[in-house]
Amino acid sequence: MSETRTQSYANHARRHPPFHFFVIPVLVMNAIIAIVYLVRHPGLAAAWMVILALALLVLAFLVRINPLKVQDRVIRLEERMRLMALLPEPLRARIPELTERQLVALRFASDAEITQLVEETLKDNLSAKDIKKRIQNWRPDYFRV
Repeated sequence: MSETRTQSYANHARRHPPFHFFVIPVLVMNAIIAIVYLVRHPGLAAAWMVILALALLVLAFLVRINPLKVQDRVIRLEERMRLMALLPEPLRARIPELTERQLVALRFASDAEITQLVEETLKDNLSAKDIKKRIQNWRPDYFRV
């Protein structure tokens, strides 16, 4: 995937328009309509429609969240391998101390600044947000959806 804009902390979050601006709003509206119908016309069929509408909404979120979790696992593996190659020996032994969220955030750091950033992360237990804010030379990730 080729992107034309430079990625940074300010614009790295991605929205998938068909999901965020069509599927989710339609499913939320469907759930609201089903609930209103149940209130106005109580009955087994109306109650079932509410359950089905809520199940579809939960399904949509699971369809989104589960692949993101797999991407996080792959990123974690990639970053551990990258850190093994780039970090000096004393820091290599501390790679397992980094959390999944920290590893996912560190993927944006350039090779030149990764050592210092890992040291700061381990010393101060930085959050993913804090790690991203400290990155000077952003390594873009255009493949995440």
